[in-house]
Amino acid sequence: MDNLLAALTEWTGTVSDYAWGIPSIVLLVGTGLYLTFRLRFVQLRGFKHAWQIIRGNYDKPHDPGEVSHFQALSTALSATVGTGNIAGVATAIAFGGPGAVFWMWITALVGMATKFASCSLAVKFRRFHPDGSVSGGPMYTLLYGLNFKTLAILFAAFTLIASFGIGNMVQANSVVDGLSYVFPGAETYRLGIGVIIAILVGLVIIGGIKRIARVTSRIVPFMAVFYCAAALVVLFLHIERIPAAFATIFNLALNPWAAGGGAIGAAIQYGVARGIFSNEAGLGSAPMAHAAARTDEPVREGLVAMMGPFIDTIVICTMTALVIVIMGAWGEARPEGLEGAALSAHAFEQGLGSIGGWIVGIGLTFFAYSTMIAWSYYGDRSAEFLFGERAVMPYRVIFTVLVVVGAYVPLQLVWNFADIANILMAAPNLISLILLAGLAKTLSDDYFRRMPG
Repeated sequence: MDNLLAALTEWTGTVSDYAWGIPSIVLLVGTGLYLTFRLRFVQLRGFKHAWQIIRGNYDKPHDPGEVSHFQALSTALSATVGTGNIAGVATAIAFGGPGAVFWMWITALVGMATKFASCSLAVKFRRFHPDGSVSGGPMYTLLYGLNFKTLAILFAAFTLIASFGIGNMVQANSVVDGLSYVFPGAETYRLGIGVIIAILVGLVIIGGIKRIARVTSRIVPFMAVFYCAAALVVLFLHIERIPAAFATIFNLALNPWAAGGGAIGAAIQYGVARGIFSNEAGLGSAPMAHAAARTDEPVREGLVAMMGPFIDTIVICTMTALVIVIMGAWGEARPEGLEGAALSAHAFEQGLGSIGGWIVGIGLTFFAYSTMIAWSYYGDRSAEFLFGERAVMPYRVIFTVLVVVGAYVPLQLVWNFADIANILMAAPNLISLILLAGLAKTLSDDYFRRMPG
């Protein structure tokens, strides 16, 4: 069994490295840049207005949809604010160096435009069922916006597969990884931990998007504040090291004489891959949550959605990265064998003592839990698109069972699987965004003409 898992890990690693090569990076970042210019830097023009919408200034209870703007954002954020912010950042720094953080920022900045366009289009082309429930996302954009039925089916199929990786097994595995650092010996109870997580996930996802939104709108804000507050304490205690930390990040990202050509290549590859894993801009997952928002203005939900990469990567991921760099938990100083969530826990422990490890372990557990329940919704929307409503409940049962599997298999194998699934999802979604950029611009221009200021 161990030999089989080792062989699978090596093979998926090779495929993942190829999938996340230069062409994929150019396609993802290039699409974001293209949309940034085509939409006239909407991430800057609409930044203030987006916060007003999130605060509820434009909520109308009788608008079509199932959840509020804030609940839709919370659901989407719960799928992104998770292991990507704790384990993903640490993995990027462990294998790509601190310079990888710079490229995570780049994916977030251009990803704001990507997410604006994809979520605006998702609301534009969503479909309502007789019971009032909503289905939306890139598969509906591809089908009804472009009449690309084959690509719509492929996207839904890839999302269904990805939900078992990025949204399920990665999360369960990273919870065990983080808890093992806080509670030595917890790794021997992987199966039991997996069963407990699976039960807690199943209790929520049976209720669909409304129950998921209620849970995530409570968990995500609380845990984000809790985790960020701990990071801010570490940064405040070592405030004099912050300028040097930023200098290290920029130097190793952009200076080939400091980092070496190969090191910069690794920084770009791991930075973009983990950045996309963190904020999911370009993957097409978040539009499925935002499509359920109560609004008759597609652009309004697009503006809410674009704040996801900002909150997730620019704010939370940066805090994790600064703690790791400031505490020197990278390069030759990185303890042997520590990567992912355990490396983040080590860095926080260096800054806050033993309580730092507990904070990361608790934060990771709640973040990963909320990510799993949000991704289950993405998967069940894909299952419903492919096989009809009758497939939703069997999907939820399979999803719950695979939580246990994810808690047991090796970490690197799960990460490789997630990276492969991510890029397969992104391809059809990016095609739709490039071809419908003109429509996204028309919707945006019309909305901003009608909105004073």
